[in-house]
Amino acid sequence: PVPWVRLLLRRPGGADFAPGANVFPGGSVHAEDRLLGNPLPGAAVRELFEELGILLARGSRGFATEADAERTRLRLSHGVSFPTALKEAHLEPALDELTYFARWVTPSLLRRRFDTRFYLARLPAGQEVHPQPGEVEAWAWVTPRGALADPGFSMVFATRRVLEMVAVDASAEALLERHRERRRVPITRPAIRLAGDRFEIVT
Repeated sequence: PVPWVRLLLRRPGGADFAPGANVFPGGSVHAEDRLLGNPLPGAAVRELFEELGILLARGSRGFATEADAERTRLRLSHGVSFPTALKEAHLEPALDELTYFARWVTPSLLRRRFDTRFYLARLPAGQEVHPQPGEVEAWAWVTPRGALADPGFSMVFATRRVLEMVAVDASAEALLERHRERRRVPITRPAIRLAGDRFEIVT
């Protein structure tokens, strides 16, 4: 298998989206994300922190540390917004650490639709995963090929296809370099078709 891993989390069984499935950290764009410089990657930085406690931010002394992340978690637990907590800590979101590499728009036939952007980023040195209670049932670092080969590793269609997209790279460095060089990220629009007596999703 490829010698690098990706972080996935498992949604609780009662979650609104993908209950019981292994997915990437993520969520919707909030109004406050406009205060992070760019609302789309800003939302990715915020959601990653809220769900798994990983803080993609930097200050005058360098990248955010585990202590910075812990203080920010404490401020959020007291009702302070994410942008305000960063400002108080003299930190700014490290949006440049995100590599935009995929965009998926769900089929028009579905009642609930998503326009989702996927980003790549490295785990900051010294930081640890702190899953959000109630939002994350479990989490794991897994190789793309390992996850794809495990029949017990429950995934939604988009997660599986994204893992197939990145499994071809021999290292994280090669993956990041390949996507940083792309000038345009194509939009993937899956379609639903009837195959015999069941429906299937195709790209």
